[in-house]
Amino acid sequence: MKHFDALIIGSGHNGLITGCYLAKSGMKVGVLERRDTIGGAVCTETMFRSDENPAGFRMDVGSSVHIMIHQTGIIEELGLTDYGLEYIEMDPMMSYPIPDGKGVIHFFKDLDRTLESIAKIAPEDVANYKEFVDFWGKINKGVLKSFMVPPTGKNIITEMAKGQIRDGSMFKKGEQMAGLQRILGSYGQEVKRSFRSPYMQAAITWFAAQSGPVPDQSATGDFAGWQSMLHQSGAKHPKGGSGMLTQAMAKLIEDHGGEIIPNRPVEKIDISDGKATGAVTNDGTYYKADLLISNAHVQTTMCKMVGREHLSPDLFQKVENVQIGNGFGMVIRCAVEELPVYTACPDDPYIHNGMQLLAPSTEYMERAIGDYMKKLPPDDPAVLAMTFSKIDPEVAKDGKHTLFAWAQWHPYELANGLSWDDIREREAEKIYDVVVKYAPNMKNKLIDWYIQTPLDIERKHGLLRGNVMHVEMNFDQMFMFRPTPELSQYETPIENLYLSSASCHPGGGVFGAAGYNAANVILKKNKKRKIFRTRN
Repeated sequence: MKHFDALIIGSGHNGLITGCYLAKSGMKVGVLERRDTIGGAVCTETMFRSDENPAGFRMDVGSSVHIMIHQTGIIEELGLTDYGLEYIEMDPMMSYPIPDGKGVIHFFKDLDRTLESIAKIAPEDVANYKEFVDFWGKINKGVLKSFMVPPTGKNIITEMAKGQIRDGSMFKKGEQMAGLQRILGSYGQEVKRSFRSPYMQAAITWFAAQSGPVPDQSATGDFAGWQSMLHQSGAKHPKGGSGMLTQAMAKLIEDHGGEIIPNRPVEKIDISDGKATGAVTNDGTYYKADLLISNAHVQTTMCKMVGREHLSPDLFQKVENVQIGNGFGMVIRCAVEELPVYTACPDDPYIHNGMQLLAPSTEYMERAIGDYMKKLPPDDPAVLAMTFSKIDPEVAKDGKHTLFAWAQWHPYELANGLSWDDIREREAEKIYDVVVKYAPNMKNKLIDWYIQTPLDIERKHGLLRGNVMHVEMNFDQMFMFRPTPELSQYETPIENLYLSSASCHPGGGVFGAAGYNAANVILKKNKKRKIFRTRN
C-alpha cells in the first residue's frame, strides 16, 4: 500500500500547484490522474501522425492562452523554468480584423501601441480606451490581491479601500456613484457605455465573454475591465503547447520525491470517523494519505467520492444545487495546410501572434446567445481563432500549421431531441466556415481536426455539462459564495480533505490562484511554513 503525506486527486494545474508547494515544504506528494495523460484541461497531445508527417501536430486539448497566471508570481516562485517551461510572448495579445472591411485593431501589451492601432480604425475611442484602462486598472489592483487569498466578505472591499489610500481615489471626485454602478453593472452595458465604435464594442465584448456569463449579467463589468490587466502581464503561450506548464509542475513534484500516477480514476475517498484517510481507485487499489486534496469538480468530489452519508443533508443539497449552467462553448483543433490570410489585413505581420477575434458585431453575438437560450447551437457562432504554429514551430512541422477555433454559447442540453454525438461535425463545420468567411484561403485547407463539443469536454476532462469554468462565474457564485459558503475556504467538513479546483475561489482559467490559496490553507493548518512573498 502506497502512503503519501498529501494525495492530490486529479492533475489539473490548480491541483499540481498545490502539490508543488506541499512538495517544496517537505511533504511526500502523490497525484492520481484518471486519464493516461496528465494536466487536466491544461494538456497537449500529439495527433494526426502520418507517413508524410511522422511528428504529427501538438494539439492543446484544453486551455491554450496563459494570461492570469502571469499576474500571480507562481511560475517564478516555483522556479518552473528550471523544469523545462519556456513561454513565448503573444504580442499583440489579440487582434480584431474588421468584418467586411479593411484594417485590424491590435491589442498590444504596450498601451501606447494599442492606442495607435485603435486610432487607425476607431479614432473616436482612443481617449475612451485610455480612460477605460485607467479606471479598471486602479480597481483591479485590489481585485487581484483579493483573488490571492481565501475569500471573506470583506476581502474585496478592504483591498479596494487600501487601493484608494495608497493610490489616490479610485473614482474621480463626484463620480463615486457612477463608478460603483460600472462595477455592479453588466459587461455588455459597460462596453456600450465606454466605447462608440461598433468594432471596439464587439472586440471587447467578445473577449469579456470568455469568462462565461452572458453580456447582460449583473455585476460582471470587470470581465470587460480585466482588459486593463493585459497591459501589465500580456498573454503567453508555452513553447511546445499549453501542457508544458503542467509537465513542468509534474517534474517538480517528482524531483522532490513525489509520484504522478496516471490511469487511476478515484472512485471513493475513504473516510473513517469523519476523517479522510485515503482514496480507492476504480481497480480497487487503496492509496493511504495523511491529507487529501481534490482537484476534481466540487460535485464530483462531494456527491460521488465523499457521498451523501458523510455530509449534512443541507450541505449535500447545496452542492447538488451549485449552478453549472447549460454548457459553455465548443472548439475545433485543426491541422491545416497554411495560415489564414484575413481579407481585412492580408499582409499584416502581427495578426497570428495572438488570438483573433472573429465576432462581427454585438448584435451577431446576441443572436448566438438567443439560439443558446433556446437550447440550440448558434446558427452563426462567434469564434476565437488561435494559430500558435506561427510563433511556435514546435507544434507543427514541415511547414504545416495548427488552427484552434473556440466558439461560444453552445448548450450542453439540446432541444428538439438533438444529440451532440449526431450533430458534432455539422456544428464544427459552422465554426470552420466562420474562419473561411474571414480568410477565404482556408477553404479546403483542413488536414484533420479534433472536435470538442460540450459533451466531449465533459467526457474528457470531467468538466460537468461542458463548463470549462467548473461553476458559473456569476457574482452569486464568486468570492465567499464559491462553490458554497461552507466550502469557500478550501476546507471541507471532512477532516484532512481539501479542495483546490476551479470550483473554488477565484474560479476558472489558467490562473492557479485556487491551487496557491489551497496550499497556503493546508500549510498553515498543518503548522508548516506559510508561503510569503513580495508582490509589486
